[in-house]
Amino acid sequence: MILTSARLTLRPFRAGDAQAFAAYRSDPEVARYQGWDTPYPVEAAERMIAEMTDPAAPGWFQYAVDLDGALIGDIGVNTHENLMQADIGYTLAPAHQGRGLAFEAVGRVVRHLFEDRGLRRVSAECDARNERSVKLLKRLGFRQEGHRVENTWIKGEWTDDLLFGLLAKDFHAF
Repeated sequence: MILTSARLTLRPFRAGDAQAFAAYRSDPEVARYQGWDTPYPVEAAERMIAEMTDPAAPGWFQYAVDLDGALIGDIGVNTHENLMQADIGYTLAPAHQGRGLAFEAVGRVVRHLFEDRGLRRVSAECDARNERSVKLLKRLGFRQEGHRVENTWIKGEWTDDLLFGLLAKDFHAF
């Protein structure tokens, strides 16, 4: 499954992506609000890439965000067993942030989930301190549906989680 946008290709990961994948996930700025620790081992990247299967099957699938042949990030889609809803998560290398690429990439995946796969709902969760992620989700049309105070123990501290959702009927393609 390959998706394209004006500047990006969203594709399955390839074995050759492991080094670049591990490199940006090892950046403390990228990992700050994420559940993994740094450094992110290449072996973990290789395992994750090897485990990817069908993007339409239940469970997690990571799309590689490709800009001119270079891996710059990933978008995870966790399709629920009912095949009618999914959770998303995303990561973009710092050198490529602030240029609208995350908006373009996540928006393209969300459009695919609603228009091509017929999902009814897409959800996202983020650390409340991650202002850029909050702005991105709102810009994409997601509605904040919840705020769980001191809900997650991560990296030695309690953090708040914000919950977002978008229904197919409320989605407006960009």
